[in-house]
Amino acid sequence: MFKPDSLALTTLLGLLSAIGPLSTDMYLPSMPDIAVTLRASTAQVQLTISCYLIGFALGQIVYGPLSDRYGRKPVLMVAVSLYCVATALCTAATSIELLIAARGLQALGGCGAIVLARAIVRDLYVGARAGREMAVIAMVMALAPLVAPLIGGVLQTWFGWRAVFVVQMLIGLEAVAMVWWFLPETLQHRAAERVSPLSVLRSYRVIARDRSYLAHLGLVTLAYSGLFVWLSGSSFVLQDLYGLAPTPFGVVFALGSLGFLAGTALAARFVVRSGLGAIIGAGCVALAAGGLIMAAVTAAGLAGPLTLVGGAAVYLLGLGLMLPQATAAALMPFPQRAGAASSLVGFVQQTVASVSGALVGMWLGASAWPLAAPMALFGCAALLLWALTRRVRAAVTH
Repeated sequence: MFKPDSLALTTLLGLLSAIGPLSTDMYLPSMPDIAVTLRASTAQVQLTISCYLIGFALGQIVYGPLSDRYGRKPVLMVAVSLYCVATALCTAATSIELLIAARGLQALGGCGAIVLARAIVRDLYVGARAGREMAVIAMVMALAPLVAPLIGGVLQTWFGWRAVFVVQMLIGLEAVAMVWWFLPETLQHRAAERVSPLSVLRSYRVIARDRSYLAHLGLVTLAYSGLFVWLSGSSFVLQDLYGLAPTPFGVVFALGSLGFLAGTALAARFVVRSGLGAIIGAGCVALAAGGLIMAAVTAAGLAGPLTLVGGAAVYLLGLGLMLPQATAAALMPFPQRAGAASSLVGFVQQTVASVSGALVGMWLGASAWPLAAPMALFGCAALLLWALTRRVRAAVTH
């Protein structure tokens, strides 16, 4: 068993959290080929992302309360096992409708990993220490968008899109084995109340009354929605509009993702010294700056792979700074309901992100505005919300 407060446990939690990004980023280079192979439209292929996000959101509603009652480890084992079965179905899909359905099931399994990783952090740490742990986990998770498109581009070029899902299934099986052998149970006091729709709603009602929680939830949701605008639209804009092949797209996409890795590294280094609030604020400034850069180059007619990725990198820098800290701050008031609080964060952010991704898919066309405009809007909205809620959040972030 990995011991609490060890690098090994942190790395395992990071790998579990990376299942979600791997499941989206790795097959981004394959999306145009999926459309051709399965005779689907761009909007239909886009639904494989949107349906994944919907499943990811809905699944999170139940995992947290279940883990508060039955423990983190057994619930996590069930979730990742379901992910493996669903990924096998993705590999065997013979139509776009079957792939969309399998992706939704894949999300229902995969979302449990990140929900329970957050809850485990709250079980073990508090305050800025929890923020640092979240940031370190996010650093591990940040490797997914760096390497996943590269791996996906190579797999697509040499073996086709089904190979991408084969690799994802192998990763899932490895995660099941590591959880079984190495993950300790971190829940100290299990919820006495049996899990039922009424008990789940009661927990969420208590959580939703906390103004600090709502403020941090809003920040997380806005920032995360901008990320999924980028994930949903970048493949088609950079490949179809600007002519990048799958492998170069993977390289360019990975370069942009370096911003997220840099943000998490900075947060992990400075959050204990500076506090959660200061790091969240710096992240919101970068979110707005990155979105405005993308909007400015598009308005000036300078949009292209490098300029768009440059703006996205600044946005992702802000995301790496603020997302782990805002998530940790949201969970702080609820040591007895960490699973439920984590579930509600995930449900809201994923629901809004799925709607944003679907809208981007409908808007994609002959310009980069479907990427630039929403990311600028979400970044500026996050900065405004941070400024307006500083007093509400102060008790938790200082």
